Amino acid sequence: MTQIAYFDCFSGCSGDMLLGALLDAGLDLDTLKNGLAGLNIGDYELTAEKVQRSSITATKFNVIIGNGTHQDHRSLTQILQLIEESQLSTRVKEQSSDIFRRLGRVEANIHGIPVEEVHFHEIGAVDSIIDIVGTVFALECLKIERCYSSPLPAGSGSVATSHGRLPSPAPATLQLLADVGAPLTSGPEPSRPQGELVTPTGAALITSLATFGQPQMNITGIGYGAGSKDFEGWPNVVRVWLGEESTSDYGDELRLLETNIDDMNPQIYGYLMEQLFVEQAADVWFTPIQMKKNRPAIMLSVLAPAHAESKITEIIMRETSTLGIRVRPISRHIAQREIIEIDSSLGHVHAKIKRYSGDILAVSPEYDDCRRIALERDMPFQEVHRVVEQEVRQHLLQQNP
Repeated sequence: MTQIAYFDCFSGCSGDMLLGALLDAGLDLDTLKNGLAGLNIGDYELTAEKVQRSSITATKFNVIIGNGTHQDHRSLTQILQLIEESQLSTRVKEQSSDIFRRLGRVEANIHGIPVEEVHFHEIGAVDSIIDIVGTVFALECLKIERCYSSPLPAGSGSVATSHGRLPSPAPATLQLLADVGAPLTSGPEPSRPQGELVTPTGAALITSLATFGQPQMNITGIGYGAGSKDFEGWPNVVRVWLGEESTSDYGDELRLLETNIDDMNPQIYGYLMEQLFVEQAADVWFTPIQMKKNRPAIMLSVLAPAHAESKITEIIMRETSTLGIRVRPISRHIAQREIIEIDSSLGHVHAKIKRYSGDILAVSPEYDDCRRIALERDMPFQEVHRVVEQEVRQHLLQQNP
């Protein structure tokens, strides 16, 4: 089962609120401290405390800056170098760096300067770097493979920044939300506080890591992360749901997106397919067709979850020459799928188990594992596949005689 997180941002979000929620949901603070220890950003201390926000107990995450540490303005290059020189995993480095690159492009666009000249002020501070890198690290520690988010409250009024007082949402926040077509709410909840509810750091994290939509899931854990402000009569918290993504046997809500393309470099299609799968496309295929004027073309077809439709649409529009996309709802019957691991006589392998109505209908050893064993042992691939499949079936019989 895929491990997922759903961020319920009914009161907005900031970097410290998201990280506080993940700590509240089970992340060990010492694990976080050890993981971030290699970031060369000066003297600081990380703390987490239980607080009350309108009768809800939540975790408040704090970054306490040491006396000898200066909150210097940092360039994008400096921040990327700090991340690269750390001892974090490759995945955490790449995701954290991608978030800062997005922030760099947004800041450059807002101020009308090259991205190389961007210097972060609030976001380049120690606490913001900790919030961004720490949240990505926390998701890895909790083995979260996919994130989702509720719509975000727009907020109102103004916010004080190093550039002076600006309208809320701040320009960087608004641009980050616009880049992914993030859904916003503005009222009608009369108790919701006014002011800045989504910070640039919070917007960067949610729009980079999460898909907007509430998934089907089996909930295994809940966490509450507290914001710095304590509004009267309103819980200023982010709520995270942790669990396993689930699907029903019938009625899995999907969208089929299609478009005909007759004027694009064919080299682009491979890259396009990769990007679509990154954004949770269930399947992608290309069909040769003949268009008007007897012109050969390709029909691009993408099967995607309904909640991913906006991101899939954005990728197709950005990466292809199409001017329009056909969309129609699709339903399907699906079998339950389970991935198991066993130590076979040939080595450690994974296998996909197909079940329907409780019965095992098929066993499919993982191709990459069979290929690796075939090369290592100089055996025919088909023989490796046969042996592994037989031993997986025996393993299943022993588990469920």
